Amino acid sequence: MPSQLEAFWMPFTANRQFKAKPRLLAQAKDMHYTSHDGRQILDGTAGLWCVNAGHCRPKIVEAIQNKAANLDFAPTFQMGHPDAFELAERLVKLMPGDFDHVFYANSGSEAVETALKIAIAYHAVRGVRQTLDSDIFQSNPIFD
Repeated sequence: MPSQLEAFWMPFTANRQFKAKPRLLAQAKDMHYTSHDGRQILDGTAGLWCVNAGHCRPKIVEAIQNKAANLDFAPTFQMGHPDAFELAERLVKLMPGDFDHVFYANSGSEAVETALKIAIAYHAVRGVRQTLDSDIFQSNPIFD
């Protein structure tokens, strides 16, 4: 267990209470975490929906290791990696209707922010300029 817990300010956590009685996870396997004191804890949320196939699955670990050994990161600003394009093609084939493009994001908030920016840019190109205090926002009761 770490000797100091103050430097890390945990999101969505009552930090003072947590640090007074920490619940630390040491490892995970399949559907369970193991706490620092050896208790098994069911991961009912799949690592906040990040490991739906379970933790530390050998086939997945091997695939991650193989990819990282070849190329651990490829930026998407003015550059690319063939795997990103191949996955996008596979995803487009699974999507309904005329969804024919993929934009990768690291999180839900980043995805929403980027979708908003894309929508604003799309409408700007069409010549439709809106501001946050436009009729769209003024006429919608959710923004009152």
